[in-house]
Amino acid sequence: MSAVAHAVAATIPPRPTPGITVTTQLAGQSELLPAGALGLLVSLHRAVEPERQARLAARGQRQAFFDQGGSPDFRDDTRAIREGDWTVAPIPAALQDRRVEITGPTDPKMVINALNSGAKVFMADFEDSTSPTWRNVLAGQRTMIGAVRGDLAFTAPAANGKPGKHYTLRPHDEQAVLIVRPRGWHLDEKHVLIDGQPIAGGLFDAAVFAFHNAHALMEIDRGPYFYLPKLQSMEEAALWECALSHIEGMLGLPQGQIKVTVLIETLPAVFEMDEILHALRDRIVGLNCGRWDYIFSYLKTFRHHADKVLPERGQVTMTQPFLKAYSELLIKTCHRRGAHAMGGMAAQIPINHDAAANEQAMARVRADKLREVTAGHDGTWVAHPALIPVARAIFDEHMPTPNQHSVLRRDVQVGREDLVAPCSGSISRAGFENNVEVCVRYMAAWLDGNGCVPIHNLMEDAATAEISRSQIWQWLHAGNQHLDDGTAIDLALLESTLRALPARLGDTTALPGGSRIPQAIGLLDQLSRADELAEFLTLPAYRQID
Repeated sequence: MSAVAHAVAATIPPRPTPGITVTTQLAGQSELLPAGALGLLVSLHRAVEPERQARLAARGQRQAFFDQGGSPDFRDDTRAIREGDWTVAPIPAALQDRRVEITGPTDPKMVINALNSGAKVFMADFEDSTSPTWRNVLAGQRTMIGAVRGDLAFTAPAANGKPGKHYTLRPHDEQAVLIVRPRGWHLDEKHVLIDGQPIAGGLFDAAVFAFHNAHALMEIDRGPYFYLPKLQSMEEAALWECALSHIEGMLGLPQGQIKVTVLIETLPAVFEMDEILHALRDRIVGLNCGRWDYIFSYLKTFRHHADKVLPERGQVTMTQPFLKAYSELLIKTCHRRGAHAMGGMAAQIPINHDAAANEQAMARVRADKLREVTAGHDGTWVAHPALIPVARAIFDEHMPTPNQHSVLRRDVQVGREDLVAPCSGSISRAGFENNVEVCVRYMAAWLDGNGCVPIHNLMEDAATAEISRSQIWQWLHAGNQHLDDGTAIDLALLESTLRALPARLGDTTALPGGSRIPQAIGLLDQLSRADELAEFLTLPAYRQID
């Protein structure tokens, strides 16, 4: 246990509250989950779980309305919040300048490289970039403790008779600011049962991180800070406010010490951005355009709307009108309230073996970041350290100040129809096959414990796999969909594509999760044939790990 955790443990009953069961035991687990941490988890679960279940039920009811032909819209009952004159609490100094943020999983090498990368912020991701095996979840928390303490180190395996490279952290004042993304409300942590129920994965992630690190981070003016994913309503934001206030109270932190950024990555949430900011106004510092999950949410929201079928993924870019409207409305909303408006992810990774292809990829990154900074975004995301100087050069040139809160975008006038209008395009055979391949390869890696996978020079995570999977389902079930060569998109096309995939992939032994390819093919086949689109592919996949 860290020194800070020892101090905090003194304020919490030394024995865990009865009712908690940790179903799996791993070496070193007791240091990560001492009595004080378990007591915090029990108290937090009991305070939050009833409302979490109510919120998940509300999601289902809302989706049923959409399935019957309804559409998201701005709420009449919250008009006063949208029209009111209010701002969020002041932003801490460490988060004033967030022009380039890097994201990635919580393994030691990634965390060290990201914190040392020169980015302003590193988002350590327990959600879309992490396969939540119990070993991964605990290892990620152990890595976070080492990162905050400053002694995290990693030595790569020896290769070709040479010792592996050794990685260590730079001093705190030379590191990126650490922000942790816990799991979303829909995900359970099945290895921790409280009163017979699994705790919410996000509560586990946030509470254990805060238990071990909150006081140390507070002492250096670094938080703790969180990125909150997958929210669909102001009530879900208010539930996080309740949870984080509870953590602060249990750990003896000042109220509002924990700061958050919320990802606007669901279609319903874009209609409640003012309300989400208001629900978290004492601790929120910004909203982020989580573009990939947002596209997935659009597909899921309109899964039964034949007039809302999107073209293949490569054509659904941020220049499409409905995505441009989403981005610009986010900027306008945030700046009106004194909050950051963060841009989206550049998923490209360097193509070292092909200079021409690499330059084309970097040109796409530069164009995307130029679009963001000139629109008024205060920062952006990249998936690979090599993209940091590319993105930073664009933001440095066009944003000489720490942020662009003065860019109020009063010219932006966005209504409901702007946010839900589909984009036109086509579906090529290559696009269909790429969706199948990305989904299968990602799920195979995820089932094998790897949640962040390079595929075709893009860093794929659960969000991009969700796009691929939900598009396949909608193309099959929306009726009368065809490839641009006239071929019907039906189960026969899916079957032939799945049968051909192993030969197309060739030797899979070098692929992440290569041995799981048949299992992933079976899962995609099952999900694609189902009468209803599964809410998240990670829910049925989670039952197949650990």
